[in-house]
Amino acid sequence: MITSRLKTLWTALALVVSGGVLAAPVSYTIDPAHTYPSFEADHMGISVWRGKMNKNSGTVVLDKAAGTGTVEITVDLASINFGLPVMNAWATGKDFFNVKKSPRATYKGTLEKFVDGSPTQVSGALTLNGHTQPVNLSIHLFKCIPHPMLKRELCGADASGSFKRDAFGLSAGKDYGFNMDVGLRIQVEAVATQ
Repeated sequence: MITSRLKTLWTALALVVSGGVLAAPVSYTIDPAHTYPSFEADHMGISVWRGKMNKNSGTVVLDKAAGTGTVEITVDLASINFGLPVMNAWATGKDFFNVKKSPRATYKGTLEKFVDGSPTQVSGALTLNGHTQPVNLSIHLFKCIPHPMLKRELCGADASGSFKRDAFGLSAGKDYGFNMDVGLRIQVEAVATQ
């Protein structure tokens, strides 16, 4: 009787230990209704223009126990929103994004520098206007909770980064002294696929 109890205990312990070791990465789908990358850029050195991208999609794969993960995002450039229709039309036209030729931007990155199961940095590359350049992001907030309605895990983050737009062939205004730095601020939410 003691032997069978010991076997049961060892079997249960082995399952718990192996379950922790074999924990699989979790895939998440970006929630486009709660994810809006925003940006800010210089306007002739006298003001800062801000806007956001209204349509995006993507996936995140996260293994909290192993401290690894990836992110892949696609942004619809035609969804740019400065809050000014004439500016939106110019930005999507042939003199800037030229969305007829290059309708999307993509970002692919690796989640890094985990602290207590949460990533604090993304090292990645942005593809925009036919150019790919490294763009790294700092994650200022990262949290996962059970989604109250979907009954699946919901994770959210707030991240920031920057890039030089002329490195992507987007140099409009450079001859007039516009600063080419673009600041990014990205709030993102993603729901576990299972």
